[in-house]
Amino acid sequence: MDIDQDKVVGLTYELRADNEGGQLIQKVDENSPFYFLFGHNNVIKGFESNLKGKSTGDDFGFSIPSDEAYGPVRKEAIVELDKKVFNFPDKGKEDEMLQVGNSLALQDQNGNPLDGVVLSVDEEKVKMDFNHPLAGVNLYFTGEILEVREATDSEVDHGHVHADGAHS
Repeated sequence: MDIDQDKVVGLTYELRADNEGGQLIQKVDENSPFYFLFGHNNVIKGFESNLKGKSTGDDFGFSIPSDEAYGPVRKEAIVELDKKVFNFPDKGKEDEMLQVGNSLALQDQNGNPLDGVVLSVDEEKVKMDFNHPLAGVNLYFTGEILEVREATDSEVDHGHVHADGAHS
């Protein structure tokens, strides 16, 4: 069976920066394969377009330029926030959380979740980067297709794979 719309795909992969010899970003092996419902915007589009038509047992290797993956680094996503917006209950927690390199889960003024990385901290301001961690990175995937199957009606209706036939 070929990978196409409304198929459940199970695969292993290695994700590297730039090319086959680039820095390893993520590895998914056969002990815990990655499953997704093809054609339902559950993965970046470049990933799907490179897998379309492949079958169980097929190997793959392909590049996705950053503009077709997580986009370029956007300068407007790097912002300075007033330290007061963090509302830490005590100074010790503030010192622990507001460390350069820490990733913080925040919300915007409308309650939407935002993940940001602390770039710098001074007495009054915290500089944060809200770009996706892989923004500006060209991606290179290698892997193997382990399974391709028809999605259940429930999976198609919900737009995602159900583990062992159960909704989770």
